[in-house]
Amino acid sequence: MSQRPVQPDCDSGFCVIIPARMRSTRLPGKPLADIHGRPMLAWVHDCAALSGAQFIVIATDDDAVLQASEAFGARVVLTSPEHQSGTDRLAEVINELDLPDHQIVVNLQGDEPLMVPALLRQVAQLLSDHPEAALATLMVPIVDPHEFHDPAAVKVVVNQQGQALYFSRSPIPCYRDGLPELGQVLGYRHLGLYAYRAGFLRRFVATPMAALEQAEKLEQLRALAMGESIAIALAQATPPVGVDTPADLERVRAVLAPRTA
Repeated sequence: MSQRPVQPDCDSGFCVIIPARMRSTRLPGKPLADIHGRPMLAWVHDCAALSGAQFIVIATDDDAVLQASEAFGARVVLTSPEHQSGTDRLAEVINELDLPDHQIVVNLQGDEPLMVPALLRQVAQLLSDHPEAALATLMVPIVDPHEFHDPAAVKVVVNQQGQALYFSRSPIPCYRDGLPELGQVLGYRHLGLYAYRAGFLRRFVATPMAALEQAEKLEQLRALAMGESIAIALAQATPPVGVDTPADLERVRAVLAPRTA
């Protein structure tokens, strides 16, 4: 349910939709956490505004987020509280706004106040440049063996055409004869930044969860199971990690402090 008329004025270029939920287990109320007198979500919205997006909307199921977002001038769609993921929330928004199937939509998480705006443009352009793809995403090299073996760092393997072959929490590829020398690229870490075509989002949420998705707890494996092509490229920059814990929040406050001076 939209709280005010929101026209789909982004048929050219790309849109940014920011899913924001209050029920974080490690940092409750995260989207409205104070960062130098502004809610974190306002800083995320700033990143989207600097990306050149034609349209930005916040998708939330919480009245407090809606009111705070409208207070700093954002467009908001109030979505169902029953969604299991941010992707489901995005799909409701594209239907609420009646976006055409070809529309490119970038998903920017509501806990990414340090996101590099150029990466939003890059992932949208990547999808635009690959008409055969249903979605696009980015990756960065892994040189640290600890990160390579960390299940929290999602790894991806790619073919020579710039298409993702598989994503895993396990270290892929598996080096049968031992890891390369220290300092060499071991693999690639997937960044959780996506650009979708609106039509794909409609198909995606109507498709049951795939077995590999259930095993790895990675939504993008559903897209591969559906036979969809995922365009992927090296990110132009490595963004800082998002805010998951109180310690992350303090780190972000320190980084953003100079912008308020």
